[in-house]
Amino acid sequence: MDKSKQWFQDNKDTVYADWFELLRFPSIGTDPGYLEDCIDCAEWLGEWLRKLGFEVEFLGDAGHPSVVYATRQGDDAATRTVMLYGHYDVQPADPLNEWKSSPWEPTVRGDRVYARGANDDKGQVWFSLQAIRACIETGTPLPTMKIVLDGQEESGSAELMKIIGASPRLFKADALMVCDTSMMDDGRPAITAGLRGVSSITFRLHGPDHDLHSGSHGGLAPNPAVELAKIVASLYNEDGSIAVAGFMDGILAPSAEELAVVMSKPFDEAAYRNETGVAPVGGQRGVSPQVRGCLAPTMEVNGFHGGYAGEGGKTIIPAFAEVKLSMRTVMGQTPAKCLEAVRTHFSQRVKPGMRLEVTYCESGASAFRVAVDSPVVRKAREILSSLDPRGCAITYEGASIHVIGLFAEVLGGEIILAGFGLEKDRIHSPNESYSFRQTEMCFDYSSAFLSEIGKDAIK
Repeated sequence: MDKSKQWFQDNKDTVYADWFELLRFPSIGTDPGYLEDCIDCAEWLGEWLRKLGFEVEFLGDAGHPSVVYATRQGDDAATRTVMLYGHYDVQPADPLNEWKSSPWEPTVRGDRVYARGANDDKGQVWFSLQAIRACIETGTPLPTMKIVLDGQEESGSAELMKIIGASPRLFKADALMVCDTSMMDDGRPAITAGLRGVSSITFRLHGPDHDLHSGSHGGLAPNPAVELAKIVASLYNEDGSIAVAGFMDGILAPSAEELAVVMSKPFDEAAYRNETGVAPVGGQRGVSPQVRGCLAPTMEVNGFHGGYAGEGGKTIIPAFAEVKLSMRTVMGQTPAKCLEAVRTHFSQRVKPGMRLEVTYCESGASAFRVAVDSPVVRKAREILSSLDPRGCAITYEGASIHVIGLFAEVLGGEIILAGFGLEKDRIHSPNESYSFRQTEMCFDYSSAFLSEIGKDAIK
């Protein structure tokens, strides 16, 4: 690690300048209006990898090949293959008026860099890539490398999942490194041993064929916003649990070991309130916040709209109302079946004369668990423990990475989810940031782990 640390110090200016250039791409993969920016970002990354000796392909739809796929043969003695997965697409920057500086111009304030994607995932993946560069330029043996950079992770990785299904051999590896997760709240490094699954659906409830005057038609015409609100309210029981028939079927209860790991992390309600501005009162009452946050299924309203939303008032009955839902699922649940249960729940509650339409549906990843006692994961834990005297924690996250479950089916090797995010980074929110300390931890871990695999030190 001393050699890589010296490399980092010697090349720090270039490393950060290039990172800033990457952050300036508004690569919002979910918005077609930013398609050219996404393509430019992918090509920039591809060119950077070619300079390191990687063979680079752009995989996916001919009009938008969103996946950067790069390979490099290992050094002479290398017998293993490591795949690095990350994503270069980012969330939309809205609401723009809440940013203290431009989301597309990296800005240093204190020990942090503020920009959209600073953490998620341009920061985390960039410093993993720098570790590869450091190994190459210092002559440190590397395994055969595969790099997969996704341009649609924030919207479900649909294109990449199709590619994996069609050409699984491209994604065979002895180990998969994923640097898109978080540390403990106090900055202690962690291996993420499990993720929840995720699915999304958007319903539009149609009423009259045009907006109606609420004075002339109030009390006569059904109001889509009111009726949709009633259906949404019916998704939950009085105690906050999910009321959708069939949604909870098949759930595998957490093991005693998983519960022990989750409950070993104290939950600080005051700290949560201070960080988020709200008390942790969501979900099912009577279930601990540790379990609610990562081992229990959820159903959340991501957006609700119906009628006029401008300044002042407008006396109408809207022609339609729309709700966007996302669901986090746990082990034993099948995302497609859960979505079908939600469809049925909505369709059974539509008033006569109204029409329900599904305008978007994404049956995403299933829940995922890793074997924390495998040799590869043990080595990652050992390296992470060397970065902090408190050692490496094992944790479960309530978030999801859509494609990881599918990787697990085709990889043939171990998956290591070790990221360096913190809640204060505010990913997906205005004023996203990443600290210089976190970038160096990411670099140190990645370079050490790759070096160990490169010299076949993991047994």
